[in-house]
Amino acid sequence: MTTRVWDYLAEYGAERADLLDAVETVFNSGQLVLGASLRGFESEFAAYHGVGHCAGLDNGTNAIKLALQALGVGPGDEVITVSNTAAPTVVAIDGTGATPVFVDVREEDFLMDTGLVEAAITERTKCLLPVHLYGQCVDMAPLKALAAKHGLSLLEDCAQAHGARQNGTIAGTFGDAAAFSFYPTKVLGAYGDGGAAITSDEAVDRRLRRLRYYGMEERYYTVETPAHNSRLDEVQAEILRRKLKRLDAYTAGRRAVAERYVEGLGDTDLKLPKTTPGNEHVYYVYVVRHPRRDEIIERLKAYDIHLNISYPWPVHTMTGFAHLGYEKGSLPVTEKLATEIFSLPMYPALSPDLQDKVVHAVREVLSSL
Repeated sequence: MTTRVWDYLAEYGAERADLLDAVETVFNSGQLVLGASLRGFESEFAAYHGVGHCAGLDNGTNAIKLALQALGVGPGDEVITVSNTAAPTVVAIDGTGATPVFVDVREEDFLMDTGLVEAAITERTKCLLPVHLYGQCVDMAPLKALAAKHGLSLLEDCAQAHGARQNGTIAGTFGDAAAFSFYPTKVLGAYGDGGAAITSDEAVDRRLRRLRYYGMEERYYTVETPAHNSRLDEVQAEILRRKLKRLDAYTAGRRAVAERYVEGLGDTDLKLPKTTPGNEHVYYVYVVRHPRRDEIIERLKAYDIHLNISYPWPVHTMTGFAHLGYEKGSLPVTEKLATEIFSLPMYPALSPDLQDKVVHAVREVLSSL
């Protein structure tokens, strides 16, 4: 049996009746766009985070882009973020007309090195955009202090951190707003694309809702600021409502998988994920590290185990962002990690037997290097 880093079929089998009922609920509602399912999900997702507002959006990339725009970011501005992230983080910044500015990450947890941020702030800096990568939070206290000191907006990229916490505070509630993706692989995943932005600022939420609806209010009438159609689909919203009730159970399942990896691989020379003190990790992906990464991945194919790398190409090295002028060696930790990190299978429905297969194969490959 082929083993990959993610497989939704076991989860679907367990939840099929509820998911199909979600579809039936929408189809029988008489409202296929901006209906009761979307309103219900927005209310429940906001309540889960203890904030006042949630705008359901069509994907995580637009969640970041529209949140930035709602915070006033636009052409001529700079947004400080990291290069060790999924490209959509940076694509979204570029989509506003602003310029992404990168700082390096910490070697121990792969997260933004907040000690480097203040030196990157210029008179053009408008927003700080930390990425809560792989399932745990960036150190937020110094970023909040810097945002207050320099009059900057603070937007959290929570695409990989649904339900993660830092010192008891849930991801997405540290800053002015937060963006989420519900891509199927996520901790809270839809059965297709989806996203959302949350905030406690009513004015920001109002701007978000206009931006997702051509620049109009919630009815087809008059454009205030030209924008695009970025609404969350009603069917996906109803599916997410059902799955939101199981989010904490999904997280518990992921943590159980992580514990079994520690038991099975903790005595090898594979560097396992480190949870930063104060963080509650949700393990969106289980990213490990080894200097002979490429060889390990290739040898595991003989066991019918096919793994991913998150991420093999730092964004600042991509052709599409060459105009930013970052040369090789400009972000040394990010560039080093890109040659060593890879992901082991991680999802709540990963069975102990299948995980044992992975552990056994990894141990055999490591012993043969």
